[in-house]
Amino acid sequence: MPDALPTAPSAPDLLSPATSEWLTSDRPLADVLADADPTQLVLAVSVGEGGITAGTAAEAVALLGLDPESVSAAYEPQTEPGALTTIPLVPGERGARSLILVGIGDGSPDDLRQAGAALGRAARGRGHLVASVAWGEDGPAPEPVAAFVEGCALGGYTPPRWSAKDPAAGTAPVATVTLLGVPDPEPVRRAAIRARATMVARSLGVTPSNVKNPAWVAAQARTLGRRTGLKVSVWSDAALRREGFGGLLAVGGGSATPPRLVQLDWEPPGATSSTPRVVLVGKGITFDTGGLDIKPAEGMLAMKTDMSGSAIVLAVLAACRDLGVGVRVTGLLPLAENAVGAASYRPGDVITQYGGRTVEIGNTDAEGRIVLADALAYADEHLDPDILLDIATLTGAARVAFGRSMAPVYATDGGLSDELVAAGERAGETLWPLPLVADYRPLLDSDVADINHIAGSKGGAGSITAALFLREFAGTRRWAHLDIAGTGRSDVDRGLLSKGATGFGARLLLTWLEEMR
Repeated sequence: MPDALPTAPSAPDLLSPATSEWLTSDRPLADVLADADPTQLVLAVSVGEGGITAGTAAEAVALLGLDPESVSAAYEPQTEPGALTTIPLVPGERGARSLILVGIGDGSPDDLRQAGAALGRAARGRGHLVASVAWGEDGPAPEPVAAFVEGCALGGYTPPRWSAKDPAAGTAPVATVTLLGVPDPEPVRRAAIRARATMVARSLGVTPSNVKNPAWVAAQARTLGRRTGLKVSVWSDAALRREGFGGLLAVGGGSATPPRLVQLDWEPPGATSSTPRVVLVGKGITFDTGGLDIKPAEGMLAMKTDMSGSAIVLAVLAACRDLGVGVRVTGLLPLAENAVGAASYRPGDVITQYGGRTVEIGNTDAEGRIVLADALAYADEHLDPDILLDIATLTGAARVAFGRSMAPVYATDGGLSDELVAAGERAGETLWPLPLVADYRPLLDSDVADINHIAGSKGGAGSITAALFLREFAGTRRWAHLDIAGTGRSDVDRGLLSKGATGFGARLLLTWLEEMR
């Protein structure tokens, strides 16, 4: 059976998205402008609650030979986060190609993230962006600086294109960004790494599924592992069959391209067996037709992004070395295509998951939890994790309940849930804790197997019952589940988001991991 389809177009390097060079400076703006090429320079000045007629904003506008009062009266710049007012300039006379006034609201990290995203979009393809931001009374603290950088980087990202003339990783972002009044470059460096991880996850997520099958994703994992100091192991379909990964084999049985399981391992320098270990599992359905319980045509259009969980886990593991993550981290990518074929699994089948538990199939379009269950059971039996976490575009119920802006998190203990929610707040990726309702567990009882993998129409609560099913395979581990079915995809190209896969969860998980010891 082929590992790649002959109709696949050539692709850009999705693992190396174009990024800006980030510089910091505590030099006066006049000196920075004097050293810069005015034909390439865009000067961005923040507009806070005080407007641009006083403080650093007024000084910056005046340095360009403009009167702040007159500019304010003529252009009426807005303070709403991300509101832009662009003033074209004559570079030879004013020292810059254009002046952008950007609203920063009250200067909170969330508002600065939106402001940065707007600037990143506006500066795409430009040579040099110099940003003069009013960081507030406490100065350039790490959190607001990081939020601005993440926003600017993600706003500047554009998805890859597959073109006969020039396969490209998207329109280039601004080449160089200089942040004024930021003496410490470390928060900037770390924020740029987290944003880059999100870009990698997005690029993998939007890759067409005639390019992206399980073997292709495994190859990307090997490549990224070599580049970033990870140990990578890949199970072929023969190895999966030999070792009893019945869930992956069932879901992938109808596809011309067989399933894979990928394991990636990061160990910090000096790690020992007593160093805490976190295992991250990401759903990796490279395309989801729904199987024999086939989706309607419109429901399939976004299904190339159904491996976003695996893309996020891969991107997170690849960033661990650069961020100096101090705990051992293992990523598991259970990869399969849920296709329709003569060997497709059927509603009513009873399959044997890794570890021996039998599962009655209630709907072949609930395939994500089946591949996750294999990986969770493997992690519990062989990897001895201190924390086991999975992330998946899992249920329509989560999208209906929470829309596109926040995701539910389930956890076996409140402390773990609180940690993840707090990391999400700092990263601008909002989680909302939901309960694992014990009264709903009987909805998964089966007459013919150990468990049914869906509750069907008997009780609703689709996201909760999916989490309850997954918990069965996590043993007694500290376990959490992020259902990103809503937040993992975007229907719009706006703000921090590009249309398609969002990479939601990559920055959150990295923020969480960075703080572990």
